[in-house]
Amino acid sequence: LGILDIFGFENFQRNSFEQLCINYANENLQQFFVHHIFKLEQKEYDNEHINWKHISFEDNQTILDLIAIKSMNIIALIDEESRFPKGTDRSLCDKLHANHGKNENFIPRKTDNVIRFGIRHFAGHVYYDCDSMYFL
Repeated sequence: LGILDIFGFENFQRNSFEQLCINYANENLQQFFVHHIFKLEQKEYDNEHINWKHISFEDNQTILDLIAIKSMNIIALIDEESRFPKGTDRSLCDKLHANHGKNENFIPRKTDNVIRFGIRHFAGHVYYDCDSMYFL
């Protein structure tokens, strides 16, 4: 028997790459729960022709895709910009907004003066500071 205790969902005044990773882990756990408790069970009921009342649930796969699954995801763009010799916090933030500004789970900045982005997580909206994402 093994027990894993991870950080819970985090949303601070200033959120960094650390919070992005922690919240991504929580998104994965949420998706695992949704998949096994709702999706697979409902499929099983259908396969066995069991009469049941449909339970609505939020599927957060699109959030996982945005952060780390689909091509040009947020983690990939952070990695790419970190390798670019002339990369800056602003250029990272601009790249994130250019690639994901129209994504329903990405919250764009309200003005160009702000160097951050937001994600609509299953547990709530979190704004991340681009200046804490860039690594040399």
